[in-house]
Amino acid sequence: MLTAEQLLAAQKANLTTLFDLGQKAFEGVEKMVELNLQVAKTSMDEVAEHAKAVMAVKDAQELLALQTALLQPSAEKAAAYGRHLYDIASSTGSEVSKLAEAQLAEAQKKFVSVVDNAVKNAPAGTENAVVLVKSAVAAANNAFDTVQKAAKQAADVAEANFQAITSTAVKATQAASKTPRKAA
Repeated sequence: MLTAEQLLAAQKANLTTLFDLGQKAFEGVEKMVELNLQVAKTSMDEVAEHAKAVMAVKDAQELLALQTALLQPSAEKAAAYGRHLYDIASSTGSEVSKLAEAQLAEAQKKFVSVVDNAVKNAPAGTENAVVLVKSAVAAANNAFDTVQKAAKQAADVAEANFQAITSTAVKATQAASKTPRKAA
C-alpha cells in the first residue's frame, strides 16, 4: 500500500516531468520560429536583389541565364531548410524521448519494488505464483527493451534515408542547372 508521502512524491515527479516535456517542446517550437524568421528575412533580401538584377537585364538570353542561375541556389536552400527543420524535430524528439525513458525507467523500478515487496509478504505456498509474476515482469521488460531498440533503429534508418534523398535532390538540381539550355 502506498503512503501519502509516496503518492505526493509521485505526483510531484509527474508534474516535474510534465513541465520538462513542455519546456522541451516549447524550445523546439522556438527554434522553428527562429529558423522561419531567418528564412523569411533572407528570402526578402534575395527577392529584392533578384528584382534589381531583372530590371538591369538587356536581352532574353541574359534573362534566361539569370533565371537558370537562380534555380540551383533555390533548390539547395530548400534542401538546407528541410535539413534544419528535420534536425530541430529530431533533436526535440530525442530530448523528449530521453525524458520519457527516464520516467519509464523510474516507473519500472518502482513496479519491481512493489512486486518484490509483495513477494516478501506473500503467504507460504504461493512460490509458483511469485515465480510466474517475476517471469511476466521480466518478459514485459525484455519486450519493451526490444521494441525500444527497434524504434531507435527505424529512426536511424529514416534519418539516413532522409539525408540520402536530400543529397540526391541537391545533386540532381546542380546537374540540371549546369546543363546548357538553348534560347528559344
